[in-house]
Amino acid sequence: MRIVINLLLLALICFLTYLLFTAINEPIQFQAERDKREVAVRQQLEKIREAQKAYRAIKGVYAPTFDTLRLVLNTDSFKIVKVFGDPDSKEKDKVSYETVYVNAKDSIARTGIELDNIELVPYGDGEKFKMEAMLIEYQATEVPVMEAGVTIAKYMGKYAGNYDKKSNKYRSRYMRYDDSYKPGEVRKFGDLTKPTLAGNW
Repeated sequence: MRIVINLLLLALICFLTYLLFTAINEPIQFQAERDKREVAVRQQLEKIREAQKAYRAIKGVYAPTFDTLRLVLNTDSFKIVKVFGDPDSKEKDKVSYETVYVNAKDSIARTGIELDNIELVPYGDGEKFKMEAMLIEYQATEVPVMEAGVTIAKYMGKYAGNYDKKSNKYRSRYMRYDDSYKPGEVRKFGDLTKPTLAGNW
């Protein structure tokens, strides 16, 4: 009888040790995984932003889709005007200009941006960033604006929890480890209501 009791006590101690280890280790693992995924998504959004800046330098507006962005940056060129002399000088005959065209594809490749999969969300299991661009009137002037982003839940996988349709929110046990963790929020840059490319990370 004593052997049975000892075995039960040993099993209970092992179970309690496991619970204690999980309680300590789970929030550490969650934070490490969250940080890793957030960095990867932010870096990809920064690449999209740089690609959009390059597109605007060519077309004067932002690309409305990733296909358009890819097509232009793979086939078009940047126009660069070189100025020789002082353009502010009164002697205009001593100033000359030279227009040079630089291949956009080569320039983009040198920055480390891969256009083929630029729309894919890291850790997103095939999910793609949503992107939109348009012209708006801002302070009596027509300006190009754009926005690109993804819901945090799309790249947090099992850490996102479940979507509750009644409350229109995500429910995740990992939310108890960080009050700022909201899987339903969007990680993005840009704004469709004003000319900015600032990110919310």
